[in-house]
Amino acid sequence: MSSATTFYEFKPKDSKGAPHDLSAYKGKVVLVVNTASKCGFTPQLDNLEALYKDLKTAHPSNFEILAFPCNQFGGQDPGSNEEIQSFCTLGHKVTYKVLGKTDVNGSTAEPVWEWMKNEKPGLMGLQRIKWNFEKFLIGRDGKVKGRWASTTKPESIKGAIEEEIKKGAGAKV
Repeated sequence: MSSATTFYEFKPKDSKGAPHDLSAYKGKVVLVVNTASKCGFTPQLDNLEALYKDLKTAHPSNFEILAFPCNQFGGQDPGSNEEIQSFCTLGHKVTYKVLGKTDVNGSTAEPVWEWMKNEKPGLMGLQRIKWNFEKFLIGRDGKVKGRWASTTKPESIKGAIEEEIKKGAGAKV
């Protein structure tokens, strides 16, 4: 879907294999993260949840997090979609949306990930995801506003998210 101009044009699969229409997030700020259950960065699931609860309390209808489990980096998310959902919701008390397991690189990459990488390349124009827990910030207009590496802690980007939320406060998209 190289002709896409916004995040809202994609329909990645949810944990049951059904299309998850991203147009449902129109007008919201969305943090998109590729996650893994058995990675050194997996504790970020808890940090993401704390950030989510904090920002949802302050801005109940303006912010969402979407997690995309991925097994492409060291085989660190080998479970089924059902096992991943259980791990996230029971093991880490995640309340943000965890979609179906997907690829973020290569010929089988989920189109929304191809689009995000194209919109906001990494260091030196890198058009691939380097590891688990890379983060993309989508603005209310459906455009990529920021990209952070796995090593960036979720709480450290709270300010950037809040700035993006404030930009469209009260505006209808």
